Amino acid sequence: MPLLKFDLIQGRDDEQLLALLDSAHAAMVEAFEVPLSDRYQCVTQHRPNELVIHDTGLNLPRSNNVVLLTVVTRPRSDMQKRDFYRLLVANLQRDCGLRAEDVVISLVENKDADWSFGLGEAQFLTGAL
Repeated sequence: MPLLKFDLIQGRDDEQLLALLDSAHAAMVEAFEVPLSDRYQCVTQHRPNELVIHDTGLNLPRSNNVVLLTVVTRPRSDMQKRDFYRLLVANLQRDCGLRAEDVVISLVENKDADWSFGLGEAQFLTGAL
């Protein structure tokens, strides 16, 4: 049930977007062991001056292909997080031609009570899921 939110500079076509989403989903399924059908993703595309992503002093040159990924997820172990970061970057390099320097990830943890999948109910708490 992780929610993946992608912020990108506009300009990618539908095929490129699908490759990005598929690659990220594959990394999440492998690292977090979520079901393949557990897929919640959204993309927001910005004009170049609306997305500012500096290198935090690490001397990482960014390009206009930069991807800022926010992942809202249950608590995960440090090892799972590291595996996800590594798998995601490898997938995006292989499937999308992205440079590792252009992938920025932030995980935001939440719990089962923080989710409603519809009907105004907390399905994890009611036992529906």
